[in-house]
Amino acid sequence: QAVCSPLHYNNFLPLIPETIVPSVCYFLSFSFQGLEDVLKSQLLVQHIASEVIMNALTGFMNNDNPNKPLVLSFHGTTGTGKNLASQLIVKNIYKKGMDSRFVHYFNSVVHFPYRRQVETYKTQLQHWIRGNVTNCAHSMFIFADMDKMHPGLIDCIKPFMVHRQKLDGVSYRKAIFIFLSNAGGEILTQTTLDFWKAGKDRQEIKLKDVETALSSSVFNNHNSGLWHSSLIESSLVDFFIPFLPLEHWHVVQCIMDEMEARGLQPDPYKAFEMADEIVHYFPQDEGVFSVPGCKTIASRLRNFM
Repeated sequence: QAVCSPLHYNNFLPLIPETIVPSVCYFLSFSFQGLEDVLKSQLLVQHIASEVIMNALTGFMNNDNPNKPLVLSFHGTTGTGKNLASQLIVKNIYKKGMDSRFVHYFNSVVHFPYRRQVETYKTQLQHWIRGNVTNCAHSMFIFADMDKMHPGLIDCIKPFMVHRQKLDGVSYRKAIFIFLSNAGGEILTQTTLDFWKAGKDRQEIKLKDVETALSSSVFNNHNSGLWHSSLIESSLVDFFIPFLPLEHWHVVQCIMDEMEARGLQPDPYKAFEMADEIVHYFPQDEGVFSVPGCKTIASRLRNFM
């Protein structure tokens, strides 16, 4: 178990250090079986993401001396499980889960709203990462809505990601960085649709079928925070992880899971009916994939019930 003292700040903007709080962070005993079980039970529909996350995280957490921080980039359309996957990772490393002081969540729209302040954000972000990793080597940094981040901003964290023992006396090699983005979703949708039209099971799609096209799409997307990013140019992102679009039967399962979470008896017939009524599907002609994924199920279920 690792023991760390947290560096706590009031808010991200501006970054004003407080007195270091005299507490410790204890990490869960990381087990391959524990992670595998939770991914299979809660992220079963994303077979590529589940496998890659499991292997990448297990290898990293079992390595006492990694060469560099672990950098994962999650991509897919809305409601396909990117946020869920990041939360499952957190819960399997930190006892307090997302409430841990050592998990730092940034929303691009909320924390980095103004293009004219990008240089200020860069300085603040470097300050934040340096301070927190100094006090806890196993810190995790999650960046949501990367497709809405101003291009060039994320490159400021490159110095923390390269292969080196220490930077100004601090080692960043045990930190984890996770990017969440809708960018690349069109590539994943087209690939999944091609398999569907060919009568192939989506489970047949492998990482090698989409990873190169996905990374290229993200790198060349003008509306992406990773547009022409030096992180990609320098091969510092360990895995571009695809989250495939969800089909009708996935939505049915999401509805049944939500029913159970509310203490209701899951009803597959009712769930099937609701999946038709409360969710729109695309492309227009085929109607294969859910537009919102499973993102709006909880709110729409309240209105439907």
